[in-house]
Amino acid sequence: MLFRSGPKSAQRMAFHLLQHDREGAAMLSRALYQAVEAVHHCAMCNTFSELEVCELCADPERDHALLCVVETPADQLMIEQTLTFKGLYFVLMGRLSPLDGVGPKQIHLEKLLKRAQDGLVKEVILSTNYTVEGEATAHYISELLGKHGLKITRIARGMPMGGEIEYVDAGTLAQAMMERRNV
Repeated sequence: MLFRSGPKSAQRMAFHLLQHDREGAAMLSRALYQAVEAVHHCAMCNTFSELEVCELCADPERDHALLCVVETPADQLMIEQTLTFKGLYFVLMGRLSPLDGVGPKQIHLEKLLKRAQDGLVKEVILSTNYTVEGEATAHYISELLGKHGLKITRIARGMPMGGEIEYVDAGTLAQAMMERRNV
């Protein structure tokens, strides 16, 4: 059975489990309880981990001079799956959204500032989403960290791999044209 994410989908899944797979529902309940008890935030990067310091932060092969800032652990996982980034991460666990009551404190910017100033970090790569909130978050962080002599970069945006121009939205296409590069 395929479920899409969201409250309605969660409700459908709960009803399905209660109606057709009560044993599965009980197993899921136990697994969620165990996860809530065992999973905490990594002391260095703020992602989810069962350890004090997650495996990525503890890996001596990672480049400690590069710090990639992402909104969520899912974003971190996606970047890791590209196999192109060998630095470390900081996971905000959200993005600035004043209308929703999410300010710098809620996304752990004090902890990010401390981490970025550890003497090892030379470049901070802002990899927040290209939404209004993600852009505002990236701008705020760049202003905050730029004062401390760090190189601040932003991930590129533009045409998706395998994308066809005719099906790409106008904003993405416009950004791709503005950020074109020499070949």
